[in-house]
Amino acid sequence: MSIRFAAVGFEHGHIYGHIYGQVAVMLAAGAELAACYDDDAGRVARFQRHFPFGRRADSIAQILEDETIDLVVSATVPCERADLGIAAMRHGKDYMSDKPAFTDFDQLRRARQAQAETGRIFSISFSEHLTQKATVKAGRLVEAGAIGQVVQTSGFGPHRLFGHVQRPDWTFDRRYFGGIINDLASHQIEQFLFFTRSDEAEVVAATVGNFRFAQYPRMRDFGDLTLRSAHAVGHIRVDWLTPAGLPVWGDVRLFIVGTRGMIELRKTIDIAGRSGESHLFLVDHQGTRYIDCGDTEITYGRDLIADIRERTDTAIPQARCFLASELALQAEAMAVDLTRLSG
Repeated sequence: MSIRFAAVGFEHGHIYGHIYGQVAVMLAAGAELAACYDDDAGRVARFQRHFPFGRRADSIAQILEDETIDLVVSATVPCERADLGIAAMRHGKDYMSDKPAFTDFDQLRRARQAQAETGRIFSISFSEHLTQKATVKAGRLVEAGAIGQVVQTSGFGPHRLFGHVQRPDWTFDRRYFGGIINDLASHQIEQFLFFTRSDEAEVVAATVGNFRFAQYPRMRDFGDLTLRSAHAVGHIRVDWLTPAGLPVWGDVRLFIVGTRGMIELRKTIDIAGRSGESHLFLVDHQGTRYIDCGDTEITYGRDLIADIRERTDTAIPQARCFLASELALQAEAMAVDLTRLSG
């Protein structure tokens, strides 16, 4: 059967990813874009210039009540994503949210309850893993035993606040996105769980601060945390401090340490090195080598379609979606705010 989906909410809608990336990965996998909706006509027009498919719905309710639509994807304001997903599941549809899918624990609790009661899919598009070729390739290498058992990851997610894309007003108020750790570090938390094969983990320590953008007191521009599971440790740093001289929005890296080797990913740029993105370096007993990830297949969309059809759990396990989100919320809640301490 053909999988039909609708895109709702383009608040996080720049052309470098988010709703555009979510829609593109589903179209590439063979799904049909049946409808779209946003309450801003300009955002809809811009979206439809990129994806001239389907119809513009008159309301979210019209999409939810359309029994021919199987999946709803969304990158609306983060604090609205959970309720949309819950409504989609209650209407018999599966759901894909941009990250972060939740901004407080009550949203997470209600989504878990709705998912358990309906049996629908609440997938979170952790794009730095699921649609990033070097990360996907690293996952396959780790699964094949290339570096032995993974015991530690170090993930870095720096971002540029200005000069790359236009930021919506909610970017500067953590009430709308749950804070810098919840927003940005959820990527790295999910990758820690994936690469270390951890079904449980705890936040050991977390720190936030606002070191550069004091004119925006409702946001923080730096976050740091440490995770621990029964057999692995993870360190994460995220920030809005990427300097203007970098030609991409952030030098995103991941280091994976195993018992028989290590992997370094330079996801967006190889500074003063190779051109392009998705760079992977592997070190083992044979030496050091660079691995080209250009032909790595992205299967998230295809796997999600299979899950929708067969009611399986292969694209990204439901439990990991919820656990990564829970750990991000916990880290945000317990983070020591250096801005307040120094103030």
